[in-house]
Amino acid sequence: MIQTKRREKIQINLNSSPDKEMVKEKELLSLDQHYPLFKAEKKITGMIGMKHVKDFIREMYALVYVNECRHKLELEATRQNYHMLFIGNPGTGKTTVARIMAEMMKEMHVLEKGHFIEAERADLVGEYIGQTAQKTKDVIKKAEGGILFIDEAYSLARGGEKDFGREAVDTLVKAMEDQQHRFILILAGYPEEMKQFLRLNPGLPSRFPNTLTFQDFSGSDMLELSKNLIQEKDYQATDALLKQLYRHFQQLRYPKASHNGRYVRNLVERMIRRHALRLLEEGRPINKHTLMTLEADDMTITEDEGVQV
Repeated sequence: MIQTKRREKIQINLNSSPDKEMVKEKELLSLDQHYPLFKAEKKITGMIGMKHVKDFIREMYALVYVNECRHKLELEATRQNYHMLFIGNPGTGKTTVARIMAEMMKEMHVLEKGHFIEAERADLVGEYIGQTAQKTKDVIKKAEGGILFIDEAYSLARGGEKDFGREAVDTLVKAMEDQQHRFILILAGYPEEMKQFLRLNPGLPSRFPNTLTFQDFSGSDMLELSKNLIQEKDYQATDALLKQLYRHFQQLRYPKASHNGRYVRNLVERMIRRHALRLLEEGRPINKHTLMTLEADDMTITEDEGVQV
């Protein structure tokens, strides 16, 4: 109780429930207790256009954490199915996020080893009858205790009815059921192709309760990524170049040029090569400023990449 000069009394409750709730929330999200989550989120934060991915990772973390809490308090704690689908165009970060997910799951002891096995059609599909099932089983065996990541998974269905890719899919489906908690399978691919792929086996869709969609980058996202890449490589862009980049990114139309990080990285690398060639051909004195500065003339766009700037 506090008494003022006007003899009015103001009661201050130092143990109000809101304060307790705030303290509990801070304790719940403490760095020491939830280091795997903070570590994963820090890596995602450094990527462009990934807010929805960060939300997904936090949701998966919460699912594992709460299930562990229930188990400790002797409540029903059903073992979860963590198999996932990553849907998105090339260069949108699917492989990078899968690696981050593997590391987080390892640190939470969901995965015994937490290693990351990346496979493609050639690793799973054989050339003759009976070879495919064994090759697929061998890859699954390597992935035990970790994550098996298959990018462009729809390529397993490209050969049609008589293709051995179907045998690989059937073997994967069986392993997901028989060895559900011994490894995590992430299938990744382009949106339309993955829709068709999931129709290949009736048991596929129901075995993937966790789907993450990777959005194409916006023009602003691509410009921001360009700035980051240029700075990371110890270069700087003139205002004229940045305006030119922004105009180009706003005019891009998919699929002539994918709105993603891979496209931006390739464009920045090409600007650096053009910059080097320009310095060589101009014959001007080379100093720190000229070595670092990318100009509008260093940006070239091929006809296949959409709008000419």
